[in-house]
Amino acid sequence: MSSDFYKTSILPFAGIIIKLCRAYTNSQQDFEDYYQEVCLQIWRSKDNFREESQWSTWVYRISLNVCLTLLKKKKNNVQHFASDSITTEETEDNYAFSNESLNLLYAAIRKLSEIDRAIIMLYLEEKSQKEIAEIIGTNPNNIGVRVKRIKNRLKKILDGKIN
Repeated sequence: MSSDFYKTSILPFAGIIIKLCRAYTNSQQDFEDYYQEVCLQIWRSKDNFREESQWSTWVYRISLNVCLTLLKKKKNNVQHFASDSITTEETEDNYAFSNESLNLLYAAIRKLSEIDRAIIMLYLEEKSQKEIAEIIGTNPNNIGVRVKRIKNRLKKILDGKIN
């Protein structure tokens, strides 16, 4: 992958790629693997971009698809994917996992379904309902309702009312 392509076509979207990868991983090593695989897939599929949507939408969709694919592979190889299974020692001093309140939020987000994780991460990135729907492949009207339900579920998880 050329550094020019990375700088112009991936780096401007690194924030959301990082957040999506983090929402689907439990360790720094997995996070780094997911991020690298997302970047590789964006580069590999660049020639398939038909400009039917914005480049950012294409990047988000690829990022989400890669994360979901890797998560499914991991679930097939390991019978569980519990966000609580990582220890403090494993995550200590890792830049993406160093903020405790952020870790609590990501732990709560990881308790959501795969699609709900994607929706809330894109919502937190301030994407419009239309953009989120385009990335997820659903109706924009559905997104508003789902965001409200997801926020309520996250509040209950963070308040310790549900697991």
